[in-house]
Amino acid sequence: MQLAVGISACLLGQKVRYDGGHKASEFCLTQLQPHVRYIAVCPENAIGMGTPRPPIRLQKNKQDEIRLVQVKDSSLDYTDAMQQYSEQVLPGMEQLAGFVVCAKSPSCGMERVRLYNEQGHQLGKAGVGLFTRQLMQRYPWLPVEEDGRLHDEALRENFITRLFACHDYQQLRGEGFSVGKLVEFHSRYKFLVMAHSPIAYRELGRLVAQAKLFDKAELEMRYLHDFMQALQQLSSRKTHANVLQHLQGFFKQQLSSKERQELASLIDRYRQGHLPLMAPLTMLQHHLSRFDNKYLAAQTYLQPYPESLGLRG
Repeated sequence: MQLAVGISACLLGQKVRYDGGHKASEFCLTQLQPHVRYIAVCPENAIGMGTPRPPIRLQKNKQDEIRLVQVKDSSLDYTDAMQQYSEQVLPGMEQLAGFVVCAKSPSCGMERVRLYNEQGHQLGKAGVGLFTRQLMQRYPWLPVEEDGRLHDEALRENFITRLFACHDYQQLRGEGFSVGKLVEFHSRYKFLVMAHSPIAYRELGRLVAQAKLFDKAELEMRYLHDFMQALQQLSSRKTHANVLQHLQGFFKQQLSSKERQELASLIDRYRQGHLPLMAPLTMLQHHLSRFDNKYLAAQTYLQPYPESLGLRG
């Protein structure tokens, strides 16, 4: 099954922006598109604003409420219409694996959207688009990212990792959640979680160990929330090196002294920034092909998303 990914329609090249244009995302349209099924939305069009249309903005009133109003005439308020639209469509998005939203948009922006007061003075880049705010409140575990931030290699790799992990967990839920399936899932993701957060790795381990103490429905959602929160933390050379050393330990009986030194050197040179991650990973994969280890072969860390995406340096 392809991943279902929500996306602001303008990022797919649809001319739905207020000025009649679009903001086509090359990454979404080329690299990512073969692997996903997009669910395109334009909240502003959906509530009948039309294209082209007068620009809108986020405005804070005297009661500190954030309203969605027209720039030239703030008496034209679209807040209630946007909230009603969100309440209508969001329940049908529970199976999404992630969402790519349009940056700076007063309806779709994820962060740093310009916020104004009633006199038209800018209060800073402190707002969140009205639709995206409700999306993230309803699904706090959902990977959400802006098109502009996807130009950053680390943020892009992190988002795609979360996208495929979320889809994997959604499939587990769809097949019928059970403690046994959760244990198997957690076992496959242990080293990927460790690469993002050693603390979360230990906490998730305790949660799974105590799984039978929880109501099944509560456990299902708590693990999803904590798991996705862990993966949201950016991995580093230090955390990757820690995982690589753990993986190396599985071969200590099979490798010769020279081979162990060679692999240890690759890991250390990667940690110091002299080599890309694929250097020690490729060597580990080579040893895995020589010495069959079903536990290691099942680890998502070795390939958290399709290799064709070319995201690991």
